[in-house]
Amino acid sequence: MEQATLSDRAKSPRRSAPLLWAALALLIVLAAVAVWWWHGRNPPLRYVTARVSQGDIQRTVNMTGALNPVVTAQVESFVSGNIKFWSCDYNTPVTVGQVCALIDPLPFQVIVDQDTASLHSAMAQLAKDQVAAANQAVVYAYDKKLIDQGIVSQETINADKATLDQDQAQVKLDTANIAQQRASLHGAMVNLGYTKILSPVNGMVITRYIDVGQTVVSSLSASPLFLIGKDMHSMQVDTNVSEADVGGVKPGQRSYFTVQAYPNRTFWGSVRQIREGPITVQNVVTYDVVIDIKNDDLALFPGMTADAHIITAERSNVLRVPLPAVRFNPEGVARAARAAGQGRSGAQGREGGTSAEERHADSGRSGGPGGRSQLWLLRDGKLVSVRVRTGLDDGTLVEVSGEDLKVGDVVVVNAVRPNAAQSEPQGENRPPGTNANVRGGGFRM
Repeated sequence: MEQATLSDRAKSPRRSAPLLWAALALLIVLAAVAVWWWHGRNPPLRYVTARVSQGDIQRTVNMTGALNPVVTAQVESFVSGNIKFWSCDYNTPVTVGQVCALIDPLPFQVIVDQDTASLHSAMAQLAKDQVAAANQAVVYAYDKKLIDQGIVSQETINADKATLDQDQAQVKLDTANIAQQRASLHGAMVNLGYTKILSPVNGMVITRYIDVGQTVVSSLSASPLFLIGKDMHSMQVDTNVSEADVGGVKPGQRSYFTVQAYPNRTFWGSVRQIREGPITVQNVVTYDVVIDIKNDDLALFPGMTADAHIITAERSNVLRVPLPAVRFNPEGVARAARAAGQGRSGAQGREGGTSAEERHADSGRSGGPGGRSQLWLLRDGKLVSVRVRTGLDDGTLVEVSGEDLKVGDVVVVNAVRPNAAQSEPQGENRPPGTNANVRGGGFRM
C-alpha cells in the first residue's frame, strides 16, 4: 500500500509540468498583447489655443518701390566747349539762377567782339550814306530851280533824281544791315551767356556728371551735366502694384513703408495717383502707384528701395481671432457634419434644392468675411461652440462678433496629437501655418 502511494507522488510532478508551460505561454501572449495595445493606441488630443483680443485689423496691398524726388531737373548744355570750372557738387543746395559750372567763354567772346565790330562798321556806313543822300537832295533841289532859267537840261534833273533815289535806298539798306548785325551780336551774346550753367530750380544736386577739362558736346542725345532734385523735403514712392490688387487701391488711401537704412522706423504717406499706363515684364502686368511722403529731416535718399503697404480697408477696436479658428471643427464633429450634409443634400435633391437662407448659412461656415461661422472655446476644460459673424481679415487675424464672445476667451485653433511623430491635425481642415507636432503651443496675439 505504501509503495503505491509513493509511485503516485512520483508521477504527479510530471503531470503538472505541461500545465505550467501552458500558463507561462499564456502570460507571454497577454504581455505581448498589452505591449502592442499600449504602443499602438492613439495618444490623447491636445488643443492649440489662442485668446480673443481686441484691436485694429488692416487689409493691405504689399509691394516694393523706389524713392524719387517729386520733380527732377536734368541740367544740360546748349553750347559746346570745355568745362572751365564747376561749383555745384553732390548734395549741394542750389537756387534758381545759381551758376553751377562754366564752359570756356573765350571762343564765344571772340564771336561777340567780331559781331560788335561789324555792327559799328554798319552804323558808320549808314552815317556816310545818309550824308551822301542829304547832299544829293540839295543838288537836286538846286538844279530844279535852274531848269526854269535854261541853265541845266532836263537830262541833268533826271540824273540828279536817280542819284538821290539810289542814296535814299542805300540808307534803307544800311539800316537793315544794322538790324541784322544787332541780331547777330545778340545771338553771340546769348551763346556767351549759355556758357554759364545755371540751376533751373531750387533744390539739391543729386548727381554731378562733369569735371574740369571735360568737353561738352551740345546735341539732342547729349548727357546731362547735373541732376537736381526739386524740394527734397517732399518725395514720392513709385511702386509696382499687380493687376490683381490695383482694383482696391484708391487715391487718398494711407500707406506706410520701411527702408533698409532705417529698419526700425516706419514712414507714412498717402496715395496720390494710380497711373493707368501698364508696365508689362515677362507677361506680368503691373501699374505705377505714386505715394507722396514727407522727408522733413532729409533722412530718405533718392533710389532707396521701399517695402510699402497700402491700407485698402481697416477696422478699429474690434474683437479678433486667428483666421484658422473659424475653420476648425473638433474630431467627430466634421464627420457628423459631412454625413448630415450628404443626407440633407440627397433629400434636397429629391425635393428640388435648398433655400437661399440655408445656402448662405452653409457658406458662412467657411469663415469668409461678412459670413457666419462658429468658434470652439475652451471653458472649464470643455469645448463650447459659439456662433459668430466674421468681418475683415488681414490674412492672419479675422474680425469676429458675437454675444457669447468677449476679450480673453480661449479659442481653439487646432487639435494635435503631440506624441505622434506623423500625426495630422484633427478636424475638417488643416489650418495653414500650423505644425502637427506642436506640443502645447498656441498662437501669439
